Amino acid sequence: MPGTDRSGPGGEPVPGTRPALDTPSGPRELRDLDDVERAAAAVLPGEVWDFVAGGSARELTLAANRAAFDRVFVTPRVLRDVSGCTTDTTLLGRPARMPVVVAPVAYQRLVHPDGELATGRAARDAGVPFTVATLSSVPMEEVTAAGGRVWFQLYWLRERGRSLDLARRAEAAGCEALVLTVDVPWMGRRLRDVRNGFALPGHVRAAHLDFGAPSAAHRTTGGGSAVAAHTAEAFSPALTWSDVEAVRSVTRLPIVLKGILAPDDAVRAARLGVDAVVVSNHGGRQLDGALPGVEALPAVAEAVGASCEVLVDGGVRCGTDVLKALALGASGVMVGRPPVWGLAADGQSGVRRVLDLLAEELRDALGLAGCASPAGARELRAVRLP
Repeated sequence: MPGTDRSGPGGEPVPGTRPALDTPSGPRELRDLDDVERAAAAVLPGEVWDFVAGGSARELTLAANRAAFDRVFVTPRVLRDVSGCTTDTTLLGRPARMPVVVAPVAYQRLVHPDGELATGRAARDAGVPFTVATLSSVPMEEVTAAGGRVWFQLYWLRERGRSLDLARRAEAAGCEALVLTVDVPWMGRRLRDVRNGFALPGHVRAAHLDFGAPSAAHRTTGGGSAVAAHTAEAFSPALTWSDVEAVRSVTRLPIVLKGILAPDDAVRAARLGVDAVVVSNHGGRQLDGALPGVEALPAVAEAVGASCEVLVDGGVRCGTDVLKALALGASGVMVGRPPVWGLAADGQSGVRRVLDLLAEELRDALGLAGCASPAGARELRAVRLP
C-alpha cells in the first residue's frame, strides 16, 4: 500500500507517519537506505510499519539517535595509499567482511514469510554476523543450519531456568555468541502499538517461547499492545549482575551485554569478563529521553579501553555512520531496522542489498578519509558540532 508523505519543516518524517515513494508506480532503484525504507513503507500494513518504525512515548530518543550521527564530523587524512582499501575486520576475534552486525529484531515473519531465515542467509552471504532474537519467529536451529555467523540474543525471563536453558541451547545450536539484553525490565510504552491495539497475526509466534497455542501477543487487548502484554508476562524485571555471572557459568560462548550507556556499567561488565558491550538505547524503544548511543560511545570506549570490544547501535543509516562510530571508539556497529526494511521490500535479496550498500558506502568513506581499513578509522579525529 502506498505511504503518506507528511514531513516536518526540515523534511524529516513526522512520528506516526510512513515515508512516501518518489513515484506512484512503485519503489525506485535502491541506491541508499532511505530508498529501502520508502520501499518497505510502501508494502507493509500501517500497524506493522508502526511496530517496526516506532519508538517509545514521544519518540524523542528515536529522533535523537539519527540527529546525533548527523552532528558528528571527522577530519580526513591525506597522502595515504588507499589503493587496497578494504572493509575487512574482526568481531569477537573472528573475521567479518565489515564491522557490522545485524541486530536482533523480533517477529520478522511479520514483514516477510521467510522471516529470520532470509535475514540470516543474507548476512551469511555478506560475511557479517546475524543475531537471532529471543522473540524470533524462526527457531535458532533453522538459522544456524543455513550457515554463517549467528549470535543469539537473550532476554531474561521470569523463569530463570528457561533463560539459562536458552543460553545452553544457543551453544548447542552452533551460535557463536550470546547477546544478553539488559535494558528491558519491561517493554517501553510504544504509543503507536498502543493506539493500534497491535497484536500478532496467528502465523507469527515467538518460536523460542510459545509452543502451539496462541500467546498473549495474539490477543487484542482493546486499546493496548498485545505484544507488550506478552513480554510483561514473560520478561523478568529482576535481572542483576549476579545473573550475568550465572549465564557465564553455563556457556563457553562469548558474552555481549546490549543496552549499556553508563561508563561505570561498561567497566563493571568488563571486570566480569564480558567480551563486548553494545552502547544502545534499544533503538529509542525503551526509555524516551535516554542518551543516544553515539553520544555515549566515546566515554564508554575510553572507560573500558582494550578490556572488551565496544559496539554501538541506534540510527546507523549509511556507511559514513559506521566510519564515525569507528572514529569515536567502536569496534563496529549493530543495525536493526534497515535489514528489516530490506526484508519487507524484497526478502533475502532486499536484506543483502542493505548490507551491500553499507559495505559500498563504508569502503568509499574509508578511502576518502585516508584509511586503508577499519582499523585506520579508529585513528581519525571526530568532533561533534552543535
